[in-house]
Amino acid sequence: MASAQKGDKVQVHYVGKLDDGSVFDSSINANPLEFTIGDGSIIPGFEEAVIGLGEGDKKTFSVKSEDAYGPYYNERVIVINKSQLPPDLDPQIGDRLQGQQPDGSVVLFSVIEKNGDEITLDGNHPLAGKNLNFEIELVKIQQES
Repeated sequence: MASAQKGDKVQVHYVGKLDDGSVFDSSINANPLEFTIGDGSIIPGFEEAVIGLGEGDKKTFSVKSEDAYGPYYNERVIVINKSQLPPDLDPQIGDRLQGQQPDGSVVLFSVIEKNGDEITLDGNHPLAGKNLNFEIELVKIQQES
């Protein structure tokens, strides 16, 4: 039986949980996640866990925050006045807003608090600073040709 190697396109079903057991993402009841091992499209710890598995194999593993979405940076949390936003925009807690850095790069912010005209935005990835725990099943391997 073939095992997944770097360069192979694979399909994987997964359930992702935080340390408290809450599910942050899952492909169950949906299409499996498809990616090419080594192309950098998913977090490295996830890719590494798939290498060596055969079709139908299951595995449980954890990825530390620094190997997933990195640490949580307090300096990426900012407070702005609602007047700094377009007048027709009324963001709610949990909304994602797109902003632009002075260098032109795009950053996504989550609205985490509203207090009068002040809005607190978090520029960290929603999973930054969190360890990720996965249960996976390798569904299909398409060997590199």
